[in-house]
Amino acid sequence: MAISFRIHSLEIPLVRPFRTSFGTQSVRDVVLVEAISDSGISGWGECVTMSWPGYSSEYTSGAIDVMQQFLIPDLRPILGTTPEPDAVRAAMESQQGHPMAKAALSTALLDLWLKERNQSLGRYLGAVRERIDCGVSVGIPTSLDSLIEEVGLYVDQGYRRIKLKIEPGWDIEPVRLVRETWPSIPLQVDANQAYGRTDGPHLAQLDAFDLVLIEQPLPEDDLLGHVQISKVVSTPICLDESILSVASAEGAIEFGATTIINIKPGRVGGYLTAREIHNLCVERAIPVWCGGMLETGVGRAANLALAGLPGFTVIGDTSASSRYYAEDVTPPFVLNNGQLEVPTGPGIGVEPIVENLAAMSTGVITA
Repeated sequence: MAISFRIHSLEIPLVRPFRTSFGTQSVRDVVLVEAISDSGISGWGECVTMSWPGYSSEYTSGAIDVMQQFLIPDLRPILGTTPEPDAVRAAMESQQGHPMAKAALSTALLDLWLKERNQSLGRYLGAVRERIDCGVSVGIPTSLDSLIEEVGLYVDQGYRRIKLKIEPGWDIEPVRLVRETWPSIPLQVDANQAYGRTDGPHLAQLDAFDLVLIEQPLPEDDLLGHVQISKVVSTPICLDESILSVASAEGAIEFGATTIINIKPGRVGGYLTAREIHNLCVERAIPVWCGGMLETGVGRAANLALAGLPGFTVIGDTSASSRYYAEDVTPPFVLNNGQLEVPTGPGIGVEPIVENLAAMSTGVITA
């Protein structure tokens, strides 16, 4: 057996622009990696990079380049058969960084490996839930009226938790208004690194609104700053961009920089490392949740399997397909009583719809 790859580039319009402290997206540039066995079975993984290095140092064209020039050549020696998941991760460790590119390749190969064994990703990872409570992430809108309109739409759809993106100048009043309008809904905020160490007293004003957490207020490399902020702010501090590995998660916990962790498989290099971070957090009694990166159904399916693990006790960003896309590349994930089902089919449990894949395609690279 020999395995080949196709790297699919897609463009999918968002149902509404999504603005955060680092930029605005109206169209999602999607990269799907397809690993193909010589028997014709395909495994799929999604690369969650953005088109520019705003959220992280990785970006889409760079991820495609590093996959072609370095990661796929590193994998070639073990692709005579579908390799064990641990061997895939080890083969790419000689290259520094690029966790999103690594995650896309490793997930495609893991999907293929599991399909050959007729095993679901949820079962392989150790999921204990069949359905996942769903939250939704609300970008920074153009006005307070627009904010209330959008949040109201999601509340009516049954989402069980609301997350508001914030930045300096868009924080206290929007959060106050949402909390006054929906006094009991679980509510959290995400700063995406937009604040500084001296902003603790300002962020402490958010304590009045009974938030689940404040996510990543400071730059990703500033663990000391997060410790300092946590001494001023009583709302739990959650780290996202700072968590890149098991070691960084352990350091953040030991230093007191966080009491909740957002695990994003793309950010940490794949689902094996995501599971290891989960296991560490369970040992340390640190709640975790699964963040989102505007994934299509390919990435969403895999994230739901991860979110089924026992330590994922905080409602995450695994929203329905319709939150971002009028048409998904896979059959849509549809909210039912505020929950989504963990796929039970082999591998990630979904396949791209051939016609949708073709209609959304902006190019395919064979590697």
